[in-house]
Amino acid sequence: MGCIWSVVNMVKIEICIVALLLVLSTVPMVTGGVFENLLDGNGSNEGYILYSPMQSNNTYLIDNNKEVKHLWESTHYPRLSPYILENGELLRMVSLTDNLRFIAGGYGGGIQKLDWNGTILWEFEYSTDKYCLHHDAEPLPNGNILMIAWEYKTLQEAIDAGRNPNRLDSDSLWPDHIIEVEPAGSKGGKIVWEWHVWEHLIQDYNPTKDNYGVVEEHPELIDINYGNTQHDWNHCNSIDYNEEFNQIVIGVRDFNEIWVIDHSTTIEEAAGHIGGNSGKGGDLLYRWGNPEAYRAGTISEQKYFAQHGVMWIEEGCPGEGNLLVFNNGNLNRPYSSVDEIVPPVDSYGNYIYNNGTAYGPDEQIWIYTSDEPTDFYSFFLSNTQRLPNGNTLICSSTQQLLFEVTPDKNVVWEYDIPSLEGLVFKASWYPENYSGLRNLFGNNPPSKPDPPNGQIRCNIGISYNYSISAIDIEDDSVFYLINWGDSSDTGWIGPYKSGDEIVLNHTWSATGKYEIRVKAKDIFDAESEWSDSLWVTMPKNKAISSPFIQFLENHPRLFPILRQILRFGI
Repeated sequence: MGCIWSVVNMVKIEICIVALLLVLSTVPMVTGGVFENLLDGNGSNEGYILYSPMQSNNTYLIDNNKEVKHLWESTHYPRLSPYILENGELLRMVSLTDNLRFIAGGYGGGIQKLDWNGTILWEFEYSTDKYCLHHDAEPLPNGNILMIAWEYKTLQEAIDAGRNPNRLDSDSLWPDHIIEVEPAGSKGGKIVWEWHVWEHLIQDYNPTKDNYGVVEEHPELIDINYGNTQHDWNHCNSIDYNEEFNQIVIGVRDFNEIWVIDHSTTIEEAAGHIGGNSGKGGDLLYRWGNPEAYRAGTISEQKYFAQHGVMWIEEGCPGEGNLLVFNNGNLNRPYSSVDEIVPPVDSYGNYIYNNGTAYGPDEQIWIYTSDEPTDFYSFFLSNTQRLPNGNTLICSSTQQLLFEVTPDKNVVWEYDIPSLEGLVFKASWYPENYSGLRNLFGNNPPSKPDPPNGQIRCNIGISYNYSISAIDIEDDSVFYLINWGDSSDTGWIGPYKSGDEIVLNHTWSATGKYEIRVKAKDIFDAESEWSDSLWVTMPKNKAISSPFIQFLENHPRLFPILRQILRFGI
């Protein structure tokens, strides 16, 4: 009996509260929902940025608020690029031992994988008096790693290959090559594929030497007498992989070009001129930036100037499949730019080319420069990356500056890199939901959502609004799935900001009693429990004209006991 009176008293209290609300409120209550774009207030793309200062053993991961979210410590300086792998490991090029033969910009010789705490999980050294890793690497989907390296050729070997001895100021030549390494154990790995500049040469200097031919008739080959007169002849400084076409692009600074090659070849085919998807073996499939390098233009038609950081724009980003570079500039063009081109390639990865002409396109499709061009200038190092919202991240190394620009070239975010630890060769952006970050930070699902809130006695054929929300303890953005109880659901919708109230509507087409439930998941696909149910009944037994009763029905979450009474007619 006491329990019954307790319930009655609680009902009286709730009725009094409702009455007071009705007196105080003369304005109808309106609910609304907003789809929140995952941008901060100034339009920059939410995510994390990875970089390694060149005179520091540290690698940093920062967020859009410029806060260091994690730091990896090492006993080695970077040489030069770092990456976060999909399993959360840090891939970092380093110098493991001194190599007194290959001393030039970007030299390294080693590469490591580190766990979250900086423990070395794997390392590979490729550094002798015959070869040495430098600058950059590219993780592949199969777990292997592409790496750029020099190889040593004596003065006589260079002359025998057709090099004009008057165009060599040292006693050796270091043409570049690429190796693909399959990691093995905690140290070492197997080279499963390789490509060498040395196997794709042409020269018209000496008909008695190797590689003699007509340079302008063979843009797929590399003129051994073009470029600088130093031993570091090509100076390849960046590499990227296109999984769709199974192709590789490399940035060749001292040719002021980018080159595309076929990765579908065997090692034997890569050393020749036939085979692979292209049928061209290891010959160049495409080159752009400086037609003078293959006698198809003059210096006045040069587009790239000591460029760095070439990459294909990633799938899902505006301009996907286009090529993007940081175009450094030089004494003849004392400013930097970020350049995007649309390569003339078909859906099979074949590049359109007319004999005797320069490779297309004629011009870049998008170029970023400062309003006053010389205000943006990094004459070496640096890189760039297109982001999913269409903005472009830029690392201007000698200015020790990271910044983000919109397609309209407005700067919406910038970060001054601390100067004490040296310049930064490359910065890489990762989205909030990148799988490697999930493994690094760990992850919890959103909290169990509150029950949907809305009218519980309805009429068929009429749309009704229901509000939902959930909290993610790591403040990740949230997706929702609502089951309407009539064999239909919303599918996953979002993302929305954690904690925001979202309003959705639904219309039922048949009489009955329906159970509405909602669950949430975060950007890493961690799912919450289903919410408690909201039961909806239709049609109404009779018209309800009382504003008081309508208010109770529209806001049952506020008064749980009355909700039970309304539901079951107690």
